[in-house]
Amino acid sequence: MTTPFQSGIIAEASSDALFITLNINRAEICAFKAALAVAPALITKLQHQFPDAHLHATIGLSDQVWDELDTTRRPKYLAPFPHIAGKEIEIKPTDVDLVLHIRSSRHDATYQLGCTLYSAFGTSVTLAEEVSCFKYMDNRDLTGFVDGTENPEGEQRKTVALVGKEDPDFKNGSYLNLIRFVHNLERWEKEDLKTQEDVYGRTKHTNQEYPSSEKSVHAHTKRTSLKDENGCAMEILRQSIPFASLTEKGLMFASYSKTPETFNMMLKSMIKGDQDGNTDHLMKYTRATTAQAFFIPANNWLTSLSN
Repeated sequence: MTTPFQSGIIAEASSDALFITLNINRAEICAFKAALAVAPALITKLQHQFPDAHLHATIGLSDQVWDELDTTRRPKYLAPFPHIAGKEIEIKPTDVDLVLHIRSSRHDATYQLGCTLYSAFGTSVTLAEEVSCFKYMDNRDLTGFVDGTENPEGEQRKTVALVGKEDPDFKNGSYLNLIRFVHNLERWEKEDLKTQEDVYGRTKHTNQEYPSSEKSVHAHTKRTSLKDENGCAMEILRQSIPFASLTEKGLMFASYSKTPETFNMMLKSMIKGDQDGNTDHLMKYTRATTAQAFFIPANNWLTSLSN
């Protein structure tokens, strides 16, 4: 099951997921590197143990720790999460050293791999946060709208998400931008159906996108539909999934891309708005509690840390 790239980057949507963020004990950096080196083998072993669970993982490293692991090479676009402030909304970076994004079709498989990797790091890491997530209905956000409708499909997923010849030293890697959004569902659910659909620019029950001429300039689908200088759609691969308890509900928004610049432009369009200051009105019903940026290296980079 081992691939040159970490399999969790492009695998299809899962029904169960776990996001674990960690910080590194600098005094145990050698033990940490040794654990990273064996991680691909540990993941493969659990994939064989749960052959029908579609078990996948990605391990990502932030800008603030990279140079302590590799002093000779650095991913081209690796940087802290951007601080973006608009008139009404602000997203502040809360960068940590490491992320484990684990997912499958079985909660027990997800849990087991999470425990295995966390145990492998031992005292070389401290836990920042863990968020357990689940598929809601037919891949909907807790707002009731389908999430990830515009995701690339088939081989296009690799084209969008994996680094290629533009940075050959880090081919088959990916950039992950991760935001933990907590929704104000009480406020959202007071809105009538038409208002909700106008906020998204898409119908709720049938998931039909509005014609461009009928979309508000504040619609989520308007603010996130960007084109490059050649008029081509700019894409990211979303691996987002809801989380919820009795007191807190939201979305772990996970963007994988061969460059974080596409995501950064989308986020600025949502928060700061267009040239006329038109922002994404979906942001009125949610807030970002964490915002982090990582590079997901290829498997051979991880295993090379044993040298």
